[in-house]
This record gives sequence, C-alpha cells and structure tokens, in this order.
Amino acid sequence: MRRMATSETAAGPTTISDEMQDEADAKGLLTLGVEEEYLLVDAVEPRAVEAVEEVFDHLGDDVRESVQHELMRSQIETASPPQLDLNALHDSMRRLRAGIAAAAEAAGVRLVAAGAAPASGPNVRFVDNPRYHRMRERFGDLSPGAGLCGMHVHVSVPDPETGVQILNHLRPWLPIFQAATTNSPLFGGHDTGYSSWRSVMWERWPTVGPAPYLKSFQDYETLVSDLIASGAMLDDGMLYWYARLSANYPTIELRMGDVCPSLDDALLLAALARALVATLLGDVREGKPAPDVPHPLLMAAHWRAAHDGLEGLNIDMATREPRPAWRLMRQLFDYVRPELDRHGDLEMATVLMGRLRSHGTGAARQRAILSQQGSVSDVVDWLARTTAGR
Repeated sequence: MRRMATSETAAGPTTISDEMQDEADAKGLLTLGVEEEYLLVDAVEPRAVEAVEEVFDHLGDDVRESVQHELMRSQIETASPPQLDLNALHDSMRRLRAGIAAAAEAAGVRLVAAGAAPASGPNVRFVDNPRYHRMRERFGDLSPGAGLCGMHVHVSVPDPETGVQILNHLRPWLPIFQAATTNSPLFGGHDTGYSSWRSVMWERWPTVGPAPYLKSFQDYETLVSDLIASGAMLDDGMLYWYARLSANYPTIELRMGDVCPSLDDALLLAALARALVATLLGDVREGKPAPDVPHPLLMAAHWRAAHDGLEGLNIDMATREPRPAWRLMRQLFDYVRPELDRHGDLEMATVLMGRLRSHGTGAARQRAILSQQGSVSDVVDWLARTTAGR
C-alpha cells in the first residue's frame, strides 16, 4: 500500500512533509486539497477574453507552481497543496486567489469564479496543447462558450480498493453537494432558468455523471479501460464521473460542483467533503453495505440540483421523496458532524454554514444582483470582487 505522500495538483504532484504525513497516520486523519478553475474577463465589459498567457507572464513565484492552463484560453486553474489543517487550506487558497487576481489585473483583465461565462462574447480558442487538440478532433464542440469552471476536492484514502467502496457510499450524497455549489445561472447574457447551467452543458461529455456501483478496484480499472477502448475517453484523465479515484495518487476526487464565488463557500464544501469521506470510510471498515440507489434516480437528483440549487427541492435518497434542499444540506452537516469535530473543522464549518444559509449560493446571489440592478455587468463586477476577496 502506498503512503499518502503526494496529492494531485493543477501543476503536478505536491509533496507533503513527513511531519504532516506522520500526524495524519498517527491520528487517522485525511489530507485535503482543492482545485479551482476560473474565467478571465475583460477589464470593463463582462465578456471572457483570451488572456491566459498574459496572466501567466505576471504570476508571482509564490503561486506559479500551483497554477496551470485549462482547456480554453480564457481559463486558468489552481490547486492548493494538500493540507491537514483547514486554516492552512484557507491561507493557501486565499494566497492563490489573490495572486492570480493580481496577475490578471496586471495583464489588464479580471479573474472571475463562475461556472460558465455570464455574458456572450467572441469565440474563444482552445489552449495550444496536443491533448486538447485531440479532444477537439474527437469530440467536437462539446464545451461551448468560454469554458466551464468547476471545483474539485481531493481527499486522501488509504488504498484504491477502499476508495472504490467509498465511491459506492458517496453516490446518494453528491446531489446535495452539487446543489450547494451552484454558481452559473447566467449564460449568454440571460438567466437560463438553471442554478448551474454549467452542469447542463458539462453533461454533453460522454463520461459525465454519477459513478456506477462497482464491486472492486479491478472492476473500476476494467471499466476505465473499456471506456478508453470505446472511444468515449482519450485517457483516464477524461473519466468525468462526479466522484472518481485519482489516476496517480490515493485520493478520491469530488468534481461535480461549479467553482464557488467566495473562498468561504469553497472552504465549507471542502470541509464537508473530507468529513463525509471520513464518515464513509468508517462505514466501509465496519462492512456496512452501500445504499442501493437506482442510477436514474441519482440522475434525477443531480438534474434537480442543477435546476434548483439549494433554494428549491432535491430528493431525499432514504425516502425517495422531494424535500427542501436546505433541509438535506442540514442533514448532511449533522451526519458528518463527528468527523468535522475530529478533524478540528467543526467550529469553522459551523460559521461558514451559517454564512451560506444567510447569503445563499452563488447562483442565488447572482440572481439577486440581476433583479436589483438589472445588469450582467454588475453581476460580473461582484464576481470579480468576491473572487479576489475584496
């Protein structure tokens, strides 16, 4: 079994210290890392712009190693180093957001954390990368507009076999996570009627969706190989399930959510993700079977999450009945509370949960601004300020 010595980041593996690893092993704690994708928009107008190379030219040395390109030239991606302490993760993510926002400003553009481009604009090209060119040749125009921006949370697991069993247990919980991250109600200058329009567009890719129930890691690997052979994926990096195993390191990656507008929201979801994985790890070790949730019902719950966010309804997987999404969010929080406490995250997560309840998801806040001021430009201005922490 490999030790959890590294975690995937946007710029490659980041080594954690022996001291941190020893503490994790001794206390049975899980490490945590977050990847975030952002849009680059014009300094004045709300349209996305091809400026990623100019932003890279202005990056400081303190953030450069944790930043890389994304699919489109109007996108940029960061990844925090793996952490045990939630405060340390907060500091790392704040430094990355502030550093890239400053580089974007120096390049004459703005950094925006939104799941999809709120306003229309000129066509944006793919980054000049051989893999991205192959994706375009194989799959055509499945990523319209300026690019789709998500948040991916990495949580360490002891081994791939255990990781697959945790994936099985995760399936019924992920729709409410998706609802909490919704942050792309606007696209092309109008309200789409969905809280996460990114989710709707993202589902065009052939491997997007809930992970299937899998008996073993061998079944996982066989299915990945079969999907590559089918042509639906170029490689295992295109396994776009809402939760998956890292291809290179022993982590589970939750990747169904929009990028969050504020660091507070992102940090809350990261803390809840770690606590949920830790809770389910206990269930796996006790031999508890994963819930038998029909795949079509999961798809319906994820559709409901994309449509309603936290402001409407979602499906209670225990009763299979619609319930207020906020009640299900509270149920999730209460379920993982012991692991939040054991990892030292309970106090901060409680505060952040209260803030999210008070101000709503990114989608709710975007709609509130649009309703009050009637301008997509005002929404993008708010997104830029919030992304940079101003």
